[in-house]
Amino acid sequence: MTVLIVGGSGYLGTELAHQRSSAGGDVAATFRSHPGEAAGASWHRLDLRDPARLREVLDAVDPSAVINVSSGGADWAVTAEGGMRLAQAAAQRGVRLVHVSTDAVFSGRCDLYDERCLPDPVSPYGAAKATVETAVRLWCADAVVARTSLIIGDGRSEHERRVHELAAGTRRGVLFTDDVRCPVHVRDLAAALWELTRSDTVGVFHLAGPEAVTRHELGTLIAQRDGLDASRLVTGRRADTDLSGGLRVVLDGRKTQRQLATRLRGVREFLRPEAADD
Repeated sequence: MTVLIVGGSGYLGTELAHQRSSAGGDVAATFRSHPGEAAGASWHRLDLRDPARLREVLDAVDPSAVINVSSGGADWAVTAEGGMRLAQAAAQRGVRLVHVSTDAVFSGRCDLYDERCLPDPVSPYGAAKATVETAVRLWCADAVVARTSLIIGDGRSEHERRVHELAAGTRRGVLFTDDVRCPVHVRDLAAALWELTRSDTVGVFHLAGPEAVTRHELGTLIAQRDGLDASRLVTGRRADTDLSGGLRVVLDGRKTQRQLATRLRGVREFLRPEAADD
């Protein structure tokens, strides 16, 4: 099975490529600026705004499946139009598509969001990702839309780096006490995505951790695991800022978890201090 990882040089893409390579599979992945770190991967430069280059990469790799973990943030041309361009190409070629989406497609007005909930974004990034979700579900009959939340790892995620910088005083900022998400470990997420890619299942899946925490609670857990002084993490309220996006967005992934062999651990489990030695 030939799989192309679009956005393979990013944080999640790197873990996907590593797991594929460790299992003895061929790795084909794309990058926009610099090739990723996965050893033995076949790297292809790709800007999703360039339809001609997209065709060239797909011709060269000839994948049977594509996992799209690319992110252009709120850049509509990259995230929305580029994602739709990839979905259209996958549909035309009969290629299975696993599209990774985000909890940012929701407003936070509901207490809990399960896989049946329709997007109601309140941020430009959420709107772009919701637009691609719609395109994927309309054009690709055998596709997977996998929504996730904050992705944490073993010190390398942007969230962990930020906590270290805040605790060291090399960065100014606050951690919000009213911004709630369901963090997931990057290894769990990548394993679940590979499981879905290899299966014949279709539809929407929620690949987030089973525990909801605030940004400050997350920062405290990271600090405690890494032996940092959590008291140096300044608190604040996102409701007092002009930042867009939902405040409390809790993904209910119980239905998805029942369909997976991969167990998505809760944040208090994978960030416990002794977990670093596991």
